[in-house]
Amino acid sequence: MQLAQITIRDIPNSDALETHIQEKAQKLTQFHQHINSCRVVVEMPQKHKHQGKLFNVKVDLSVPGKELVVTHKKNEDVYIAIRDAFHALARQLESYAQRKRGHVKHHDKASHGEIIRLFPEEGYGFIEGVDGDERYFTAASVAFPRFKKLSVGDKVRFLTHIATRGLQAQRVTLAKQNHFA
Repeated sequence: MQLAQITIRDIPNSDALETHIQEKAQKLTQFHQHINSCRVVVEMPQKHKHQGKLFNVKVDLSVPGKELVVTHKKNEDVYIAIRDAFHALARQLESYAQRKRGHVKHHDKASHGEIIRLFPEEGYGFIEGVDGDERYFTAASVAFPRFKKLSVGDKVRFLTHIATRGLQAQRVTLAKQNHFA
């Protein structure tokens, strides 16, 4: 990556501050190799009477297909404001890079079924899914309502988990009757 373009306003410029910013900008390449440009503005926009002197850091990063911006990172310590701004930008850049690589989180789709057997004293039961398979579930896997409120014949939604002894239902909740397929 080329050097970051740094603008410092309303505060004395120092080589240590610029070096610190360049190091932070260089570390961004660990999240994305193809950074086109990085512009950093450090300023003290106003003399706040009640809050003291707050440094404001804005970072604008350009990568192929996207521009990432962090604004309004303020702190009384300029180095903390810089750290917070680059930390927020690193999270954005990492998220963008993961989406570009196709590494996005996929949520499991809930299944529908009906409670066919229930053993309240032992704290477990069985659900038959619309696919015809039975799934074991325990009181601990019931999200809503409480396990004691469930009855045989209740329509439920759940997530299927493959366990060592077969299929298990997790996050079991009552289904809305009109949405059951």
